[in-house]
Amino acid sequence: MSATAFIEARDFLLAHREDYETAYRDFRWPVLDRFNWALDCFDPIARGNDRPGLWIVDEGGDETKLSFAELAKRSSRVANHLRALGVRRGDRLLMMLGNVAPLWECMLAAMKLGAVIIPATTLLNRDDLLDSVRARPGPSRRRERRQRRQIRRPPRRLYKGRGGRDGARLAKLGGRL
Repeated sequence: MSATAFIEARDFLLAHREDYETAYRDFRWPVLDRFNWALDCFDPIARGNDRPGLWIVDEGGDETKLSFAELAKRSSRVANHLRALGVRRGDRLLMMLGNVAPLWECMLAAMKLGAVIIPATTLLNRDDLLDSVRARPGPSRRRERRQRRQIRRPPRRLYKGRGGRDGARLAKLGGRL
C-alpha cells in the first residue's frame, strides 16, 4: 500500500534526522502508485484525534483552535460540497484567503478531490484576477470569456468562514489540467 510506504519513508527520515550520512545513504523514495496525502495520511491520523490540529492566533489575539478530527470532518464536508459543484481531479481552484481556518479546510478538501490549489493573496483586485486567468496556458476563448464573466460578478461563496472580508472566497477557474 502506498500510504504504508510513505509512512515508512517518513519514519526512516525521522529516526535518522541527526545522522545525515545514514539518512543520505540508506533513504529510498517510496514507490507511490496511488497516493493521496489527505485521504491516506491525514484522515487516518485525524480519526478520533481530539488533539489540536490547527491553532491560529490572529493579529487581535483571537484564537481559532480545531482538532485533527474537526479538520478532517470539516474538510470532508467542503470536499463533498465542491464535488457537488462539479470540481473534479485536476480542476484548478483559486483560493483567496487569509490565515483563517477555512483556508486549511479548503486546502485539505482540494487535496482530497485531487484538485490543484492556486493560492492568491486577498489583495488581488478584479484586474489582477483577470490577468491570472489570461496568463494560464491553453484556455479556449470560450472558456476564457466564461471565466471573465464569473470574475466580473463577485465569486460565489462556496464556504462561509469567520473572518469577514477574509471569509472563504473560492472561485473555480478552469477545466482540467
